Amino acid sequence: MAEVKLFRTWSSAFSLRIVWALKLKDVPYDTIFEDLSNKSPLLLQYNPIHKKIPVLVHNGKSIAESLVILEYIEETWKQNPLLPEDPHDRAAARFWAKFGDDKVFPPVVDALYSEGKEQEEAIVKAKENLKYLEEELKGKNFFGGDQIGFADIALGWLAHYLKVLEEIANMNLIAEDEFPLLSQWQKTFADAHIIKENWPPLDKLITKYLAFRENELAKKLKPAPK
Repeated sequence: MAEVKLFRTWSSAFSLRIVWALKLKDVPYDTIFEDLSNKSPLLLQYNPIHKKIPVLVHNGKSIAESLVILEYIEETWKQNPLLPEDPHDRAAARFWAKFGDDKVFPPVVDALYSEGKEQEEAIVKAKENLKYLEEELKGKNFFGGDQIGFADIALGWLAHYLKVLEEIANMNLIAEDEFPLLSQWQKTFADAHIIKENWPPLDKLITKYLAFRENELAKKLKPAPK
């Protein structure tokens, strides 16, 4: 039997992508939880360039970066495919996965770590890009069509983590009246069995990200060194 190990943290949304993919494909694996303030020698060995999680180790060979790992999983284990057969549809799934990381995630983080006008501007930018996701969901239950696919897994943080960030920063990015399809997708995705059973505890996430927000806001209040 192939040896599969996943280096992750309990709270990482990027690690969850790998958890979901492996479970959807029914691939057994071992989990190694990392403390990023005291990274293990094994993590540094398997990911010497970025020194980050997640890292997948398959038969002693390591793969880093969550979207790259998803591609590897899809190519290695053919059962329960995450990508459609049609080449154009496959390219579209990859596009929306990258769009989420490049265009949606950054302004959401900016909004979390800001207040006042700066936060308002970040929210506007985030919503501009969320509108593209809303449009993409027309006539579909998931970004992958009738079932959870590659893009859904990549965008899955929007179904749970975004709610945490909204509560912490007192903002509302995906209102049901403004984004009815995206709002419904959040609920449908979050309630899928394999997805739901692997969410980190909400209260722990709130505590963790509230500390991050307070720390970042405190940094902005510090006077610049002369």
